[in-house]
Amino acid sequence: MAETIRVEVVYALPQRQELVALQMPEGATARQAVEASGLLQKYPDIELDGRNKLGIFAKLTKADTVLRDRDRVEIYRPLIADPKAVRKKRADEGKAMKKGGGPAEEQA
Repeated sequence: MAETIRVEVVYALPQRQELVALQMPEGATARQAVEASGLLQKYPDIELDGRNKLGIFAKLTKADTVLRDRDRVEIYRPLIADPKAVRKKRADEGKAMKKGGGPAEEQA
C-alpha cells in the first residue's frame, strides 16, 4: 500500500480563512494539494500560474515542490499596493512618520 501524508491547504480572505485538511500520496506536489483541496473551484479568482503565489509555512515555494507530512500549503493573494510605493508617496506628501505609529505632533 502506498504511503500517505497529511497536509493542509490554506487560503486567507479579508474576513475569513479557508483551511482544508487532506491525505495525499507521498511525493505529491503543492499544486496537486491545491487542486485536490477544491479551493480552485470554490474561488475561481485563484490563478496558480499568474497572480497567486504559493508558500509552505510562510516561505515562498514553487508549485512543483514535493510536500512532506504535515506541511501547510498557503495560497497568497496579491498585494493591493506596493508598501515601498506607499511609503514614498507619504514622504512626497510631506507627512512626518514617527516610529511606533503615534501622532507626529508629539515629537519634540
